[in-house]
Amino acid sequence: MEGPTIVALLYDFDKTLCTQDMQNYAFIPSLGMAPGDFWGEANRFGWREHMDGILAYMYTMVRKCRELDIPLTRDSLRRCGRSISFFPGVLDWFSRIDRFGTLLGVQVEHYVISSGLREIIDGSAIAGNFREIYASEFYYDETGRPAWPKLAVNFTNKTQFVYRINKGVLDVADDRTLNASMPDDSKRVPFTNMIYLGDGLSDVPCMKMMRAYGGQAIAVYQAVNRKGVEQLLEQGRVDFIYPADYREGTELEITVKNIIRKMAVSQQLADENASQLRRIRRQ
Repeated sequence: MEGPTIVALLYDFDKTLCTQDMQNYAFIPSLGMAPGDFWGEANRFGWREHMDGILAYMYTMVRKCRELDIPLTRDSLRRCGRSISFFPGVLDWFSRIDRFGTLLGVQVEHYVISSGLREIIDGSAIAGNFREIYASEFYYDETGRPAWPKLAVNFTNKTQFVYRINKGVLDVADDRTLNASMPDDSKRVPFTNMIYLGDGLSDVPCMKMMRAYGGQAIAVYQAVNRKGVEQLLEQGRVDFIYPADYREGTELEITVKNIIRKMAVSQQLADENASQLRRIRRQ
């Protein structure tokens, strides 16, 4: 594809960029509940009703707010995003990686693919760094209250958003273009120019996709999930694992930069090959 080399970094959000589930910081405490109690109630409801887990927690949010007469609006959820605590180095990670890409002549883009809530992410300190945020979201009626799930992002349907980024079809309402045939050389971001960062089993479908199509998959961990992440590496489901430390000079940053450097060189070689073929065909 003509134009600058584009490298896309795709992130899960909860426990990948921030330290716990995003609802735990402000929303659940506003209900007077402990996180374990809320998630336990949502999960039991989902299991009892044979409901998708993401839809179950979204419904439980609405129901609990209604029962307690607590306003639930887009703005109230965005305010919850202000309380999110991020891993070390996350706040300036994006600008550092962008600058590195610029030095290599690479356009770096950042995307979120999360089962959390778009509204909460929108209110966070890092929302402005993403070209697109794919996350679960409510549709709001004329009173400003949630009326229906607008989008529910579960663990397996995360992969559709990887295809959207690949083709450059970012609008979730545009399925026709997404499913239309498109030559590989016209796709906006090749899979080989993608890096996915996640934290565990919920990210395995996207990680497997990266490894199958030539991208890179990285899992980050805290002490509590280190063993599970190590198993992902042993099982060949991920390329690299690192502590969730995004500060300058960490092994995570060094590896991501090395991958971007490799992608830049690979693209340059592919462009040179294509250029030589064009010259031969013109002879």
